[in-house]
Amino acid sequence: MSESKSLFSSDFAPGALSPDRPKLLVVDDQPVNIQVLYQVFSESCDVFMATSGKQALEVCRQKNPDLILLDVVMPDMDGIEVCKALKSAPETRDIPVIFVTSQDSPEEETLGLEVGAVDFITKPVNPAVVKARVKTHLMLKIQTDALRELASVDGLTGIPNRRRFDERLQTEWRACRRTELPLSLIMIDVDHFKKYNDHYGHLEGDACLKMVAHALRGDQWRARDIASRYGGEEFVCLMPETSLEDALTKAEAIRERVFALAVPHATSQNADRVTISVGVACTIPGEGEPDSLLSVADEQLYKAKEGGRNRVEGIFV
Repeated sequence: MSESKSLFSSDFAPGALSPDRPKLLVVDDQPVNIQVLYQVFSESCDVFMATSGKQALEVCRQKNPDLILLDVVMPDMDGIEVCKALKSAPETRDIPVIFVTSQDSPEEETLGLEVGAVDFITKPVNPAVVKARVKTHLMLKIQTDALRELASVDGLTGIPNRRRFDERLQTEWRACRRTELPLSLIMIDVDHFKKYNDHYGHLEGDACLKMVAHALRGDQWRARDIASRYGGEEFVCLMPETSLEDALTKAEAIRERVFALAVPHATSQNADRVTISVGVACTIPGEGEPDSLLSVADEQLYKAKEGGRNRVEGIFV
């Protein structure tokens, strides 16, 4: 095994960062400098390249790299501006940036750290040094991502919590606004859950919520979809680039899945088992705020309850 391959293979569990290997983005307006770093990392990482600041931002949106090696001095948009743009966007702010530059003054390094870079490497790069720096910051990213993931999971059900959902709603709203594609949101409420708790007790109530979450988790979701516990007996699902028709189909499948669990509910007023009511809202994001989609989904959920519960209602706005 070569030195570059062994650099990462023993340290990174599959899927810890990317599904197979860490993804590095190398940004430099001089192709020869990109080639040098490509030779250093190509055997151990998936290396993406950009020769301008604007191109770098676009690659970040498309590839979501695990770490960026960024030149400081570039025409049009320099590395400082690129780093500021990365750190101002929720979808890219957590990507570690290492500046790679021929300028090694204390002032330049201080500025780089102030705008959010994690390290500074001077040109010409020493392969052993740049490997060690990248390895260190990728390991730190794994640890940080693990802690962030832990803070984003609902302790009872094991699915993403409201905090994680709120973050994703902001991100996907911007993405769908940029692409002018629909964003769908499904809001779910367990019918007569207070009566269930009062009759069976809170431990059984918790078990019921876990079963509903399991029904959500067991459904087929795409990579960008997210199903979360929103609070209490409410759950919410976000489906980017999904039409109202497809979202309604998914919502009905979820309702049927929960119904098929056949969890007894003796005090329900609409069925002999635990059921859910579902509200669906779909829009192509524009000038409004993401919370507006939540409000519409909540209105549709109320409509489903008023219509007899254990049903799905939806609308395009």
